Amino acid sequence: MRSFLPAVLVLFFSVTGAYAQQRIKPGFDIQEYLDLLSVTAQHIDSTTEEKPALATHYKRVYRSPVVGLRNRWDLWMRDDQVAVISIRGTTSEAPSWLENFYAAMVPATGSLTLSDSTRFAYQLSADPKAMVHVGWLTGLGYMAPTMLTQIRAQYASGIREFIIIGHSQGGALAFMTRSYLHYLIQKGELPKDLRFKTYCSAAPKPGNLFYAYDFDYITRNGWAFTIVNASDWVPETPFSLQTLNDFNPANPFHDVKAKLRKQPLPVRLYLGIVFSKLDRRTRKTQRTFEKYLGQLMSKQVRKTLPQFQPPAYSSGNNYMRAGVPIVLQPDETYRRTYPDDPNKIFQHHLFLPYYSLAKRIYQPSIP
Repeated sequence: MRSFLPAVLVLFFSVTGAYAQQRIKPGFDIQEYLDLLSVTAQHIDSTTEEKPALATHYKRVYRSPVVGLRNRWDLWMRDDQVAVISIRGTTSEAPSWLENFYAAMVPATGSLTLSDSTRFAYQLSADPKAMVHVGWLTGLGYMAPTMLTQIRAQYASGIREFIIIGHSQGGALAFMTRSYLHYLIQKGELPKDLRFKTYCSAAPKPGNLFYAYDFDYITRNGWAFTIVNASDWVPETPFSLQTLNDFNPANPFHDVKAKLRKQPLPVRLYLGIVFSKLDRRTRKTQRTFEKYLGQLMSKQVRKTLPQFQPPAYSSGNNYMRAGVPIVLQPDETYRRTYPDDPNKIFQHHLFLPYYSLAKRIYQPSIP
């Protein structure tokens, strides 16, 4: 009994100590988001866009080289020793925009040939039906080596908790980064006691419905959020199209022609014609999307990345939003400050509108 009691006490205090040391918590934290928005806004290199003042309790400890289609990320350290992976969004350079427009879909598990000597093997979902945006996947492929090096170095120094933040294209990359790291942990390629929380701000849609399902599942219970200004058009992109191939296998459209044979002749003829037209037109549109957003865009990508080998594209463009939605609904004060203007197509997408609207909605009593 005497030897048993100290062992119980040691176990109790080690477990409670572990919980006490947890610095990031599940759930949307408005101050955390505002601070992180000020951190990721530091990627802005020009003086043309206003940005929130940097939160004072964050310090940048690493900036990656610019790679791929002008991708870059920073590693910041919070005063309480929480590390932050901050991913840059779209820049003014053409290759950065090309990454957005290279919007064909590829399987969420596979590999990309980035150069003659570099092959990026990835898994972003456990569902074989999951598909993702090939342009942003390419961006992740170029950034992944430095990310993994820094995560492992920080882990060796005792850091266990990370927050991933990105705005705009950076938000789309944040989705994929979180998925990528999750499955590396599942495969034993990263330590299992790493903890990640994710904020995808002003992010476009990263993949199809089955990718979104998987992302929401692996980040369940409040570990990933997508923050959207309801006046911002960017989260509505890329172009989306649902075809019969985008449904789960058990659906009423499967083998519909055989089902129609059981109907009376007039019904069979009418529904058969309608179904064939709908199916044929959506398939044609899908092929058009794949041609222009995949095959033709890849030729432009190769002008920047000559050794890049375009992958085989999936037959899908059913883009969906992922993450727990935090909707910033504009009010009268916002609309007076930022009225809709066809000549200012990005005004609702910038850092300061997001910051001010989120602060006014979630911290109305704080000046």
